[in-house]
Amino acid sequence: MSTPSPQLLVAAAQQTLGMGKRRGLPRVVCLHLAGEVLAVARGLKPALLYDCNCAGASELRRYLEALQGLGFLTQGLHILEIGENSLIVSPECVCQHLEQVLLGTVAFVDVSSSLPHPSVRSLDQLQDLKSLIAEIILHLQGLQRDLSLAVSCSSLCSSNWNLCTVFGILLGYPVPYTFHLNQGDENCLALTPLRVFTARISWPLVQPPVLLYSFSVPECLFPALMDILNTWEKDLRTRCRTQNDFTDLNISSETVTLPAVAL
Repeated sequence: MSTPSPQLLVAAAQQTLGMGKRRGLPRVVCLHLAGEVLAVARGLKPALLYDCNCAGASELRRYLEALQGLGFLTQGLHILEIGENSLIVSPECVCQHLEQVLLGTVAFVDVSSSLPHPSVRSLDQLQDLKSLIAEIILHLQGLQRDLSLAVSCSSLCSSNWNLCTVFGILLGYPVPYTFHLNQGDENCLALTPLRVFTARISWPLVQPPVLLYSFSVPECLFPALMDILNTWEKDLRTRCRTQNDFTDLNISSETVTLPAVAL
């Protein structure tokens, strides 16, 4: 894989994701986006949720094809539409990740508003979610992909899905939040101390380092979740050692308390 100049990577994003605006995405946003896409291609994160602007699947497809044309990507990536959201995924990597989730490698934190405080749940206690994960795996495995195409797209019907939980799983969080949808969007995290984890990795083309992960766990549950978090960190460091594009993985945490938490 060749590494195009920063100017070419910025131009690729601004020309395909500009949404008709005279000024495209800022230079630093373009470079961080390219770094996150490369992290997905290298298996450092299973998916990237695109939220830079309102560009949809067709614009993202043109963007990824432009990166392929520059020689920046050497493998086909997939755009998965869920609801009104677009995720960039490596089908093989995300399927492997979801299969591990089914084996119990992650824990879930129930933050339903009816609870007095957050509570740890296993996937076996969330059978509907277990079935949903299996459905996503079957969808990705069953894609009829034309191998001559650099980029593919598909969509999933997400009615009655808890998208907060689904995205937490797809993005590779070791401890996704979940809650009862029939209780609305409220949760029991208000004024609850949260330990926020951030994983960044250095990439020569941009500063600050590229964001790989950012998630939180309730501080009161941290001791119970330490084994899950340690396993996640060990696995991430192992994957980082298998590639040469990024260096200096840094995982930090801080504790915050907020009057309200939106999920």
